[in-house]
Amino acid sequence: MKITLIGLGVKDGDISLAGYQSATCGKKVFLRTALSVCGKAVLDRGINAIPLDFVYEKSKNFDTLSRNLAKEVLSASKTEEVVYLVDGDVVDDVSCSIIIKKHKDVEIIPCVSKASYFASKVGLSGGYQSSSAYDIEGRELTLPLVVYDIDNSFIASKVKLAISDRFGDEIPCYKFFNGNFKKIKIYELDFETEFDYSSAIVIDALPLIEKTRFSLDDLHEIVKVLRSENGCPWDRAQTKESIRQDVIEEAYELVDAINREDEAGMCEESGDLILQAVFSTVFAEERKCFTLRDAVSGICQKLIERHTHIFGTDKATNAENALEIWDKNKQKEKGFQTGGEYLESVPFNLPALIRAQKVGSRAKKSNMDFSDANAVFEKVLEELNEVKAELTANNKDTLISEVGDLLFAIVSLARLSGFSAEEALTLSTDKFIERFKKTENLILKDGKDMKSLSAEEIDQYYNESKKY
Repeated sequence: MKITLIGLGVKDGDISLAGYQSATCGKKVFLRTALSVCGKAVLDRGINAIPLDFVYEKSKNFDTLSRNLAKEVLSASKTEEVVYLVDGDVVDDVSCSIIIKKHKDVEIIPCVSKASYFASKVGLSGGYQSSSAYDIEGRELTLPLVVYDIDNSFIASKVKLAISDRFGDEIPCYKFFNGNFKKIKIYELDFETEFDYSSAIVIDALPLIEKTRFSLDDLHEIVKVLRSENGCPWDRAQTKESIRQDVIEEAYELVDAINREDEAGMCEESGDLILQAVFSTVFAEERKCFTLRDAVSGICQKLIERHTHIFGTDKATNAENALEIWDKNKQKEKGFQTGGEYLESVPFNLPALIRAQKVGSRAKKSNMDFSDANAVFEKVLEELNEVKAELTANNKDTLISEVGDLLFAIVSLARLSGFSAEEALTLSTDKFIERFKKTENLILKDGKDMKSLSAEEIDQYYNESKKY
């Protein structure tokens, strides 16, 4: 049977004539709550409505509350026409949204929305985001912002935390309560207990220089300002080519912070690396090639399409299976017809050890690899002997090739032994630095100059340093 959804507005008397007539035409009428200003007014005017406040008591959270409210209305509509009255506009109410999705025969009689009412009270015009306080968690919040349904201190605390996390706890807002409003800082929102069904907050947009918390969109806007006609001369002079080295350096600085387990450094360096990515997208926007949203959309789509064991029908029981599925989907996406094309797609500008290890891993997928680490070890000895032969013959033109073959074999040894050649060399380099410092200190302790010693003498000190 037909369901009529009617908005009651925010104040007594907001309900439209069509809404009032529909609510008094003898149909079964449900009232979401009798505790609000509009809810009380409905009953005071003699409308025979059934309050659903009892549903609040049996609902665990906002999601179940909305579903339970909708369930009451939908169940009644199976045998008779039903009218459902809600505060604000129908679009403000999640239970109404559920009813609209599940029931075919629905009439909507709109009214003043809570968001527009509170926004107009502080002179907020134009676009703004609005949300019920019960629906604010997990949402990507933007300014200006209107949050309504802040009907108790517990909900107020949840709203405060959500907004503070996004915009900082010092952001000013207008707090509405008991028909009045005052300006506060968001951290003060739950200091008092003056909340009812008409309580809300409104936060206006803030200039960049007044913000203490920022989003990716803010970073995008800052870079565009820096690149603008009246922006920073240095930033305006940069190109996609000029920042290439910065991208590499920031990536390595992040890796360094990770290796040092420096959480604060990781946070800072992650931000620096994101800045380089945003710079690249702004350059692209200026060339009308792609946008930041295109880049973000692209990586999201890639993650979904390559994780078919999560978002599709493939199955993965361990990390190795998952990687195989990723590689399979990547080859399909890139349209590789041969294993050679797959190998050639490894970026040329990667550090040589990393590139060699990736090429070896991809060759393995085409069944071209050593059987195990022991087999590679024999290859390492073979390549070492070839290096020795070229070195003895003083064949400098071919020595570089043989040294490269030796390095590639050693990378394969690392790969089949289950670790990164890049990390192994980094560890050894760090170890050498520490031993060099210890060797130098031992030499200085003996009152000698390291630069004046023979190779044999330095070796003696170096071997001694290994004991410490």
